[in-house]
Amino acid sequence: MRTATSTYGSVDMNSAFPYPTSYFQTEAGRMAYTDIGHGPPIVCLHGNPTWAFMYRHLLRDLSNTHRCIAPDYLGFGRSDKPTGASYRPPAQAARIEAFLQHLELEPLTMVVHDWGGPIGLSYALRHPERIARLVITNSWLWPHDKDPWVGSFSRFVGGPIGRVLIRRFNVFAELGLRLGTTRPLSKDVLRAYTSPLDTPERRMPSWEFPRALLAETDWLRSLWTNRSRLRDIDAIIVWGRRDPAFGSTRYLERWTRLLPHARVHETDASHYVAEDLGPRLSDMVLHEER
Repeated sequence: MRTATSTYGSVDMNSAFPYPTSYFQTEAGRMAYTDIGHGPPIVCLHGNPTWAFMYRHLLRDLSNTHRCIAPDYLGFGRSDKPTGASYRPPAQAARIEAFLQHLELEPLTMVVHDWGGPIGLSYALRHPERIARLVITNSWLWPHDKDPWVGSFSRFVGGPIGRVLIRRFNVFAELGLRLGTTRPLSKDVLRAYTSPLDTPERRMPSWEFPRALLAETDWLRSLWTNRSRLRDIDAIIVWGRRDPAFGSTRYLERWTRLLPHARVHETDASHYVAEDLGPRLSDMVLHEER
């Protein structure tokens, strides 16, 4: 199923993101996705509070030689935002698994960022034979209950005060995107990110994710326990050293221990690596494939 127009507030999302939108019906609502190009499949999974728009450069640059697929989790971007649906990461991971099984893709390259790591790698852990390559950008796969900084962030932003700030002022998107990039975002780019979050109800999924950093400790631990299933998968790591949250070398070192054969690109990006690097990320992915 495709749609010709998609508008939030005064923003025509098709002008900001000029790619066709298809929908996959989940148990709770329609999950939007972009599917363009032909060739080996690449699936791009976003984090919080972003959507497939973050991968617009990759979609443009790689769709000449690859089939590029970029979904928006339920509650994000162009997808439905039903009241009462679960926006917890395990529920999102289950939807992504159902979505990928529906597409019946040949072994794929999976690009992950932020919560896209646990959500996407949950599928990779269950079906490692279906993964040709991983592209890891500033993400994680482990629990954070022993990390004081992440714990404090989760308790504040994912707590009652954070809930009010996100619902009333959209603070996670308005402030987080500015703090997580190394260059000022244009008004059009910032509007493309924030417009899908144009009402207090639509902002609840972006509150659920920081809360989940601690609330989903058991689920994250279950993923980390099975991490050895990823060890032999071809991988590249594109790391933003200027990330105020996960730029620390200890996060990167944890990935390199898990993926000892991965090619590592340390960059001057901040948290939102694809946004900061733009076409440079496309070049890294294509170069490593040759």
